[in-house]
Amino acid sequence: MVKKPTLDTRDLLNKIERLTQERMSQEEVVSLAEYRSLKNQVEPPSILVIEDDETMRKSLRRIFESEGYRVTTAADGTQLSQVLDVAPIDLIVLDVGLPWINGFELAKLMKEHDQLKHLPLVFVSGRSSEEDVKKGFELGADDYIKKPFDIEKIKKSISTLLKLHS
Repeated sequence: MVKKPTLDTRDLLNKIERLTQERMSQEEVVSLAEYRSLKNQVEPPSILVIEDDETMRKSLRRIFESEGYRVTTAADGTQLSQVLDVAPIDLIVLDVGLPWINGFELAKLMKEHDQLKHLPLVFVSGRSSEEDVKKGFELGADDYIKKPFDIEKIKKSISTLLKLHS
């Protein structure tokens, strides 16, 4: 039986390593903005939409998903505990006119909760009196968008708030 000679690959591995290091050193450094963009592609921000109207809830989901966000929805406060355990939340969009516990009451409860109080909160509501808007901001809202809303305005508000809180 003829014994095959053993291969000495050290020289080959050294050349491969040097060539790899040379090529890597020629690459540009990734900026922080590029890193965040890549991170968001891998792990996009998550938005919780609490809206009792099914058509509006689905519309908001489509708008935010078209921007690359993960969206979780709840029809009211009673569904909130079920969805909070499903995925991490980065921002909350909340309607005021919810059944049983209205959006103002729910916002107050969330702002008193240790893990939710720091999340950006946006009211999207048909209740658009000056008193309602003022109350929304007093309860800790970062924005109050009146229905019917401009799609570009809500996209910009959400994008800005997520950037400020990332």
